[in-house]
Amino acid sequence: MANRILATLIAILALTAAAPIVLAASHASAGLQKIESLAGDWEGKDGDGNPVKTSFKLIAGDTAVMETLHMSGMEEMVTLYSDDGDGIALLHYCPTNNQPRMRAVPAAGEIKQLDFGFQGAGNLPDVATGHEHRLIMEFQNKEQFTERWTWRKGGKDLEMTYQFTRRPAN
Repeated sequence: MANRILATLIAILALTAAAPIVLAASHASAGLQKIESLAGDWEGKDGDGNPVKTSFKLIAGDTAVMETLHMSGMEEMVTLYSDDGDGIALLHYCPTNNQPRMRAVPAAGEIKQLDFGFQGAGNLPDVATGHEHRLIMEFQNKEQFTERWTWRKGGKDLEMTYQFTRRPAN
């Protein structure tokens, strides 16, 4: 009898300890699902009124999302999003030939915003070199969202804002 009670207590403690991990992972999954819901083509404007386009596509057996961003006067950029434990990993391929890695940990509740912070970068000689340092995605509704990218160079930040509207399917 005592062994059965001890086994039950250990099982309860194990489940209780695992609950925060499961909940955090479910928040991350909800955040990635929010990005997945962007699948398709989008158009909009930057902060200066110039046209921008982006598209989202599920890839790798629907385990990741690829965004291809076209800004006025610049070469396209590609960003990959994927689950990363209790967060969402971002890997950005920039025309400046560096590859910033960022991460967001979604809060509980409805996902209205994802805030990706810099974690490091490939091919970046030092952090003073210009690179994308932060991305905030704001979800207004199913047809509109905003991206606010922060470019950092020499310790100074420049924010670029892009407001997008879903393009109608052909």
